[in-house]
Amino acid sequence: MNTSELASVAAKRALAAAGIDGSEIDMIILASASPDTLIPNIASTVQANIGASCAAFDINAACSGFLYGLGLASSQIKSGQCKKVLVVGAERLSFYLDWSRRETAVLFGDGAGAVVVEATDVPGGVLGYELNNDPDGRDILKAGFGTAMDRFSAESLDFYIQFDGQEIFKRAINGMNKLSTQVLEKCGVDKDEVDLVIPHQANERIIDTLVSRMKIPKEKAFVNIANYGNTSAATIPIAICDALEKGLIKPNQTILSCAFGAGLTSAALLLQWGERVTPVQVSDAQLPPCELSGIELVKRAVDYFCK
Repeated sequence: MNTSELASVAAKRALAAAGIDGSEIDMIILASASPDTLIPNIASTVQANIGASCAAFDINAACSGFLYGLGLASSQIKSGQCKKVLVVGAERLSFYLDWSRRETAVLFGDGAGAVVVEATDVPGGVLGYELNNDPDGRDILKAGFGTAMDRFSAESLDFYIQFDGQEIFKRAINGMNKLSTQVLEKCGVDKDEVDLVIPHQANERIIDTLVSRMKIPKEKAFVNIANYGNTSAATIPIAICDALEKGLIKPNQTILSCAFGAGLTSAALLLQWGERVTPVQVSDAQLPPCELSGIELVKRAVDYFCK
């Protein structure tokens, strides 16, 4: 299943939820560190699948990618350049996994989520955002796939996700805490006014430590990593959908979202939800049915890496 297929289903469902047609979209921003192809970008595939005629591009800010995209979409709308922007986070991280390496193989997952950001005269929406990157930490979370590979060596195909867990833990908390504090201060919002925190879903201990350090009650933090694993740029839009389905997002709530990822990127975004918490329409878009068990799905990869 290609990343663009996951992204297209998410996009169609987001359009239906917003009650608009793909032809109304002015821009598509697709966040992914695992696209089907580097050339062309897979935002163009999603564009073709939803019938849009607009600007379309991919961004790679790893796990922070969706919030990067949401910030860019908000700026495009506030500048008057766009009225409706589709932002997608989609990943197929199973592509990068070496199943003989338990420290990474059990952590990551595949998935996609999407939102439509639309201009409105009603107060609210994206109140502010902060983006950052810490290049000193770029080598503590990586996968050696790209043009630096030796195309003529079979060993170059042995690429996989590598990371220093302790260093990432420390930098992730520091990065998200710093940017979350900055965006709250910039928007003039006190932490006690935050109704819900939707963080990147990489590690529940990171989430617990983050909200504890910010002195935000743990019950305000939404956590669903146990259901999907770390789906990188897709974790936050998936979490938004889950929170809506569980009735945890209510009209006019103030929501803080934050993330960190390879680079080391970090992002924080503050938004005020609108009045509507139910979809205008429901799309029937879905992935083809799968008859295989989880063990059967990964058997080829396990046989290859664990032979």
